[in-house]
Amino acid sequence: MSSPIFVALDTPQVARALALAQAVRRHVGGIKLGLEFFAANGQAGVRELAATGLPIFLDLKLHDIPNTVGKAMQALGPLAPAIVTVHASGGRAMMEDARAAAPPATKVVAVTMLTSLDGDDLAAMGVGDGVERQVARLADLARAAGLDGIVCSGAEVAAAHRAWHDGFLVVPGVRPAEGRVGDQKRVVTPRQARDRGASVVVIGRPITGAEDPAEAARAIEATL
Repeated sequence: MSSPIFVALDTPQVARALALAQAVRRHVGGIKLGLEFFAANGQAGVRELAATGLPIFLDLKLHDIPNTVGKAMQALGPLAPAIVTVHASGGRAMMEDARAAAPPATKVVAVTMLTSLDGDDLAAMGVGDGVERQVARLADLARAAGLDGIVCSGAEVAAAHRAWHDGFLVVPGVRPAEGRVGDQKRVVTPRQARDRGASVVVIGRPITGAEDPAEAARAIEATL
């Protein structure tokens, strides 16, 4: 990948997503399409974005019984995504089926804990060990299941990198030093994330919401 930046195109509008992708294509390594885009446009929309030539990160966070997730992953195969996410909390068997059903070239990564959550949220869900231990536990499970890596916040990526040195580590919720945090709680800068071991950093609104998305992407790329 030419750049570790994947820009999150969180819009249901294909035309806007295409315009943004074309604007930033020289400064990013790929584009991330999530549930909002996929629910509105399905595989046809993904194919339109893939026509830009940029690698596609399908952030669908698959989470169901193993057989269902395996079949869903198989159905996504013709799109040949660069990266697909599943939820680590779906368990080892689910992750194994996801990896087995995915194209060999697709990196299957497990979401450990959403970056919109913190320790208080975990406690409210009955998980009392804290964020770092929960992320480490789920990372170990993903590794045992044969996945390529995990999604974690910049606060946990250094520990994940030490424990899984060759793991493919995706860090979302990344914000430039002067950027707004928004609905994210465990935030670092793109440079910090990379220095701590991130393979890929996912950046959305600081680029897509900028007056000049291409310049915003270029400025962030320059820090890396």
